[in-house]
Amino acid sequence: MDTAIKMGVKSIIIQEVKSKKELKKFIHLPAAIHRNHSNWVPPIYMDEWEFFNPKKNKSFQSCDTILLLAYRAGDVVGRIMGIIHHKYNDQHQENSARFAFFETWNDEEVATGLIVAVENWARAKGMKKMVGPLAFSDKDPQGFLIEGFDEPAVIASNCNFPYQVELLERNSYSKEVDLVVYQIKIPESIPEFYIQIQERAIRMNPNLYVLEFTSRRKVKPYIHPVLQLLNQTFIEIFGFIPFTEAEMDDFANRYLFLINPNFIKIVVTDKNEVVAFLIGMSHIGEGIQKSKGYLFPFGIFQIFASARKSKQMNLLLGGIHTAFRGKGLDVMMGVKMLESAKALGKTVIDSHLELEYNTKVRAEMEKMGGVVYKRFRIFGKELK
Repeated sequence: MDTAIKMGVKSIIIQEVKSKKELKKFIHLPAAIHRNHSNWVPPIYMDEWEFFNPKKNKSFQSCDTILLLAYRAGDVVGRIMGIIHHKYNDQHQENSARFAFFETWNDEEVATGLIVAVENWARAKGMKKMVGPLAFSDKDPQGFLIEGFDEPAVIASNCNFPYQVELLERNSYSKEVDLVVYQIKIPESIPEFYIQIQERAIRMNPNLYVLEFTSRRKVKPYIHPVLQLLNQTFIEIFGFIPFTEAEMDDFANRYLFLINPNFIKIVVTDKNEVVAFLIGMSHIGEGIQKSKGYLFPFGIFQIFASARKSKQMNLLLGGIHTAFRGKGLDVMMGVKMLESAKALGKTVIDSHLELEYNTKVRAEMEKMGGVVYKRFRIFGKELK
């Protein structure tokens, strides 16, 4: 797709990414846009190259995709990705396309040019609606930040300027759904009501056990069972699409080496069947900033040092088998997680993104004193 859009004095050229050189421009453009953005955290570039490689990222197999760059006077001034997730559309009887990785300076002409181009691409493929920011899955960064701009970004979440929201709204995009993030202070001691629930849950579930880990090697046999359970428990979550086995391996390879195994809690039956899990990780944003997104030669050490020094733990994933809900398993894992976090010097927890209408999980966060400190929005627009 090569499109010249005459807007104002200069032409904006929209071109599809077709070469490795152009993909490099796509991947590295945000670093230029966010050069003076103190809270922005660069991606881990080794991951980015794999993520945008259809031969390595199995998510491409069930999607139509397009990567677009905007040029003005030969300079790259914006980017956007379009995705049509056929598997998701079939499962949810939708006819929607997604946009993701939308980045520009505060330039309405460039933003509109990119949005129009990706909408035209989606419309030509028969799509009736555009939603985003949303990539292949809800496990990828989703939504634009609309509250909490002064807070540091965490891994797997977007960090945008306020103007990016305004640019979308000027192109007739409106709220599709919001996601909230809670900040929870880790108490000096576990609240008594949690201890009582934990003790009752242990008595009522004598054949269930919370597994804790000190090595990643011992975690590996549980990766597929955990993600298979995630497939079952997340099926109604907005934007979620179940992992294939190949995608499970991709996901584990992307994150496991960054996760302290102490922050992995899994509930199993006496037959070693996984029925619940809770996964967190140390906040590593400052380490990634220092490394500028490169693991080698020294970036990996800066990231691990940041994880040790950080006072914040970020929750990533959690789920309970439907047959075992209401039995206190969330508290059994939660108490263990709080104990591990405190032992490793953490003082605060970031809940990661929770759908605004997930009232049950939100009530648990608020019961622990959690306060919403960030809000993200996924936008939608009917394609006429």
